[in-house]
Amino acid sequence: MKMHKIRVVVVDDSVTVRKRICEVLDAAPDIEVVGEAEDGRGAIEVCRDTRPDAITLDMMLPVMSGLAATEYIMAHFPTPILIVSSSTNRGELFKTYEALAAGALDVLEKPRPHEPDAEWSERLVSAVRMISRVKVITHLRGRLPKREVKIEAFPSGGGPIEVVAIGASTGGPAAVVELLRKIPADFATPMLVVLHLSAPLAGAFAEWLDGQTSHRVIWASEGASLAAARGVIMAPPDRHLIVRNGNLHLTNDPERNSCRPSIDVLFDSIAREYGKRSAACLLTGMGRDGAMGLLKIRQAGGMTLAQDEQTSVVYGMPAEAARLGAAERILPIDAIGTAIAALRERQP
Repeated sequence: MKMHKIRVVVVDDSVTVRKRICEVLDAAPDIEVVGEAEDGRGAIEVCRDTRPDAITLDMMLPVMSGLAATEYIMAHFPTPILIVSSSTNRGELFKTYEALAAGALDVLEKPRPHEPDAEWSERLVSAVRMISRVKVITHLRGRLPKREVKIEAFPSGGGPIEVVAIGASTGGPAAVVELLRKIPADFATPMLVVLHLSAPLAGAFAEWLDGQTSHRVIWASEGASLAAARGVIMAPPDRHLIVRNGNLHLTNDPERNSCRPSIDVLFDSIAREYGKRSAACLLTGMGRDGAMGLLKIRQAGGMTLAQDEQTSVVYGMPAEAARLGAAERILPIDAIGTAIAALRERQP
């Protein structure tokens, strides 16, 4: 029986880089490069003609940028996109975050000068295999009109909510932005966020997210008082974020679910520290990080939500939460934001 190969389009304006990526992918027995392009407009044309299973896409392209190509592709013929970029300065990182918010699935750095070639090649092939399995959706920036979602309000009783915890992974940048835009600027309860991003990529993310909504976004700092905090506080790259005795703490403890920061680590501490005075939501992402922690929060009396399959880029972590009975409600991403906004009535 003939093996179905993963059909890939490679987009990069550097002939050298494009050729190297093609060589690595074609050497994999289950991958076939079916097209190449050197600019964003060419990327759209090749993808429209070949309808590949995945695309590797540089951000800095002539004629039409990688960001513009991502927005068009995800609106008109959604295809899993892996950003392959060497961008490290603030402006270029912002474009990468925008592409992730527009529907790109993951980011792989171009090879570092001293990185063994075999290691990078293995990471490239693994990333392409991973994204090719994702059934992407027409993105929220696309052509389809947004539907109005009506949800039943959570009971107003039960005492004040003192913290909201949010966890996300693949597809998370777009989901977090969508959620936060539904929450008004005067929402006083601090929101703690764990998002799985690689350390080089995460560098300017808090600053970028700060500009996307009306909420102040900062990195968590060791020993800060949660009671005195407002806005969005993010776990920094490669550090677990926990709450203990009302203060934020950052740890270098081992990875949990192959992740650091881990959503489960944060959620576990929230369950212990705040219980019924907390709310938590688990958004789109691959794997199971956060599901057990969400269950602990629910068992402790906290309000728990998970993103639904229809609006999740990857219905992995929320699906595990649903399987465990960890989520009190499973809602579309815009309804989750609305539900959290309604907690203003229960703010201290």
